[in-house]
Amino acid sequence: MSNGFTPVHAGGALASDAPAPATLKNVPNRGGAVNPSAAALKEHVGDAVKRVDVVCGETTVVVDRARVHDAIQWLHDDPAQRYDYLSDVTAVEFRDDERPIEVVWHLRSLPYRRFIRVKVLLERGSTLEVPTVWDIYRAANWLERECYDMFGIRFAGHPDLRRILMWEQYREGYPLRKDFPLRGRFSRSEQLRQALAANPEARYSMEELSIADAYEDLPTEMKRRLKAGEKTGE
Repeated sequence: MSNGFTPVHAGGALASDAPAPATLKNVPNRGGAVNPSAAALKEHVGDAVKRVDVVCGETTVVVDRARVHDAIQWLHDDPAQRYDYLSDVTAVEFRDDERPIEVVWHLRSLPYRRFIRVKVLLERGSTLEVPTVWDIYRAANWLERECYDMFGIRFAGHPDLRRILMWEQYREGYPLRKDFPLRGRFSRSEQLRQALAANPEARYSMEELSIADAYEDLPTEMKRRLKAGEKTGE
């Protein structure tokens, strides 16, 4: 009996006489064949595409922040593109203060066997915020939280943007930013003092607690979710 699930076959959208996939060899560092999706995207969003680069055989499209959600939505929905797999959301910060911070989405079209990298450039001193793509890819939930946790990039519209690797009360900053000291912002003694003063019971929801008094130490957002009826693991 069908359950409504349709499997995606890699290369299933290609013509029957399409060449078999093969590992590329002697790929130039710069230049080379451009993913045809880049030209199609530029036709769709126009000047919102700021630049197209090909590095090591992979196409990167730099898109204006205001249109990046539209661009990714189109790449996902258009039947000639079908980028149905979000493999990563991350960021890049350079030591050069003149270079902007990059927010990066890695998209794969399994039916067409294509890969494209979408970037938004955030100038130094500007708001480090881009639109969420959670409404397009549910996997963005975790990936965007990690990018926020490590780089401090905010994703407007994310349904539950909070730290995922560091604890919610972590106050030392964003560990993958270039200005983050290797030993942390606080001294070792201060880090130890905070660890000893922390209530370990406050890391869990009420369903997982044996000491009800720890409720007062829970973060405000967690209290709100519990009062709204959220259950463990949701």
